[in-house]
Amino acid sequence: MFIPQVTMVKTTIAVSPSTRDLLRALGKKGDTYDDIILRLLRDAGWKRMDTLWNEILRNNEFIPPDEL
Repeated sequence: MFIPQVTMVKTTIAVSPSTRDLLRALGKKGDTYDDIILRLLRDAGWKRMDTLWNEILRNNEFIPPDEL
């Protein structure tokens, strides 16, 4: 059975050595920089969503489903 290989196109981004070191420190054994950056971006998305929900609750903008 033939299984085609998918080649992921990669790019290079320039970061300072201190940024590289911070990324390395955030990684786990076996993580690529791509893994670390994706995890940070996903976490940032959840943090943004949490902030939005808290703002809605704080401003009493939440409408319970049974009141719709």
